[in-house]
Amino acid sequence: MTEITASADPIARKTDNERLKEIAATVLAKARSHGADAADAIILEAESTSASCRMGAIEDIERSESRDLGLRVFVGQSVASVSSTSFDPSDLEKMAERAVAMARVAPPDPHGGLADPDALAVNPPDLDLFDGRHVSAIELNELARRAEDSALAVEGITNSLGAGAACGVSGVVLATSHGFVGSYCSSSFSVSCSVVAGTGTEMERDYDYSQAIHFDDLGAPEDIGRIAGKRTVRRLNPRKKPSQNVPVVYDRRVSGGMVSHLSNAVNGASIARGTSFLKEKMGERIFAPGISIMDEPHRVRGLRSKPFDAEGVGNTQLSLVENGTLKSWLLDSRTSRQLGLGNNGRASRGIGGPPSPSATNLYMTPGSTGFEDLLADIGEGLYITDLIGMGVNGINGDYSRGAAGFWIENGEIAYPVSEITVAGNLNDMFANLTAADDLEFRYGVNAPTLRIEGMTVAGT
Repeated sequence: MTEITASADPIARKTDNERLKEIAATVLAKARSHGADAADAIILEAESTSASCRMGAIEDIERSESRDLGLRVFVGQSVASVSSTSFDPSDLEKMAERAVAMARVAPPDPHGGLADPDALAVNPPDLDLFDGRHVSAIELNELARRAEDSALAVEGITNSLGAGAACGVSGVVLATSHGFVGSYCSSSFSVSCSVVAGTGTEMERDYDYSQAIHFDDLGAPEDIGRIAGKRTVRRLNPRKKPSQNVPVVYDRRVSGGMVSHLSNAVNGASIARGTSFLKEKMGERIFAPGISIMDEPHRVRGLRSKPFDAEGVGNTQLSLVENGTLKSWLLDSRTSRQLGLGNNGRASRGIGGPPSPSATNLYMTPGSTGFEDLLADIGEGLYITDLIGMGVNGINGDYSRGAAGFWIENGEIAYPVSEITVAGNLNDMFANLTAADDLEFRYGVNAPTLRIEGMTVAGT
């Protein structure tokens, strides 16, 4: 394979960011000149290249580029947002004028406004989010081909759904009328592979993938393909099980979903609206002792790292759950004012609307139980490796999802199972959860292998 080399992009991107900051400052000045009392501007840019192959042949190569500007203005307590893809000075003028005109007729928002000045980030950290590598479409296709070749070499694999590789860069420039100006860039690389085992009506599929901020942190394509192949063959000849209540173990590929459900339930917007099943649980124990869930925006090379939030607020590590007890909501400026709490810098936004709270690098801390010990006393149970559907009610915590994986007998993984639904209520599931000691940081949301007692498994 041709060596993947560094490019001059870091220097060019730094220069470009300075130009984008000037554009953001210009549109803010125009908004103020048209009568805005306050305003902020965000510029989001992205470029990506991807390639995919199937059975050794190139399927497609894609390239995309975008650069968008969002402007939010305040007239008194009223707010309006507009967006544009044109940075022409005359269009910026019209954009600012239109935004102020919209805000003048918008209803007042008593909790709106820019972030409090004393909450703004000062000297944001360098999180090593940009890798100045150039990876061509041909090189990406070769990465995909290597992954697929490795998967097809696994005995029992009969077909391929394809393999792909991608790289990209995204950038953020944020400026506010009360003096904050900041920017950062993040690169991304990924390789994936999905294959089929079996024939006729007895076919099964599975996959593996790797994603990273820096190319050197990406998994080897051959490993990704081999794992995808072995996972697929392992799923052949699944059985069906009768409905019953058993312990359920969530593989690390899917265990992060439990953390995501918690994240959605502690979102400040849901709490302020009263639409979360955890709205009355602040300060209460909702998990077993020893369970902690953290949000870490400043992880170096983290997949969702950011040096400041989408309002320019400083963001630090946040404990959502500590030793089983609920400790924090995810808050931006507006929800913190609604709830009378301090802003913890979790604002996220696109270009077309206001910020809203969101987590960054979210994870559950590991427990002290090894994987084998987690299974050891299970006479019968379900080990889930794949989840289907989004059957979660955030208002009352009811949970029901399709699943596939393996049946556990006498503490051992015995055979594959499919066409199963797992059900419960998140209040009970959280309270009866045990975490293994095998946490890995592979995704934006991570958790170790999890065991949950007494879930309903619906089969035949």
